[in-house]
Amino acid sequence: MIFAEKLKSERKNKGWSQEELAEKLFVSRQSVSKWENGQNYPSIEILIKLSDLFGVTIDEMLRSDEELKEKVIQDSKQLAHPKLKSLFDIIFLIGSILLIIKIGIILLNKFTAFDFELMGGSFIWNFGPLILMVGAGIGSGAVKDKYKED
Repeated sequence: MIFAEKLKSERKNKGWSQEELAEKLFVSRQSVSKWENGQNYPSIEILIKLSDLFGVTIDEMLRSDEELKEKVIQDSKQLAHPKLKSLFDIIFLIGSILLIIKIGIILLNKFTAFDFELMGGSFIWNFGPLILMVGAGIGSGAVKDKYKED
């Protein structure tokens, strides 16, 4: 029996409407309807509440539906190095800001009488943002697929 059928069966065995079950779970009736129609799956927190309400094990609920089991596994994955991922994201943002500043100064110089000069030399302003953004993108990509192994 797939999860949707099991949920509907357990709810009807308790004599509850979708609305009543939704109130007990603090979700909308539409969420319950989508779960029962197989259009969506609940989070692990809701699965725990459902198992408590129906008096069945989480294992019984999860093993009934392969897609739900995979969703729970994916949802439970946590990045192995979240701070390193954040650092790469910040470096990418700095590179983007530097590029926007450079473009802004070029446009100001071109369309106004101002003659702003970029401090630090042309190499830094021409390649610095690019190096930061590409390096951060590569680093972020390398750590985003590494998850904690329990």
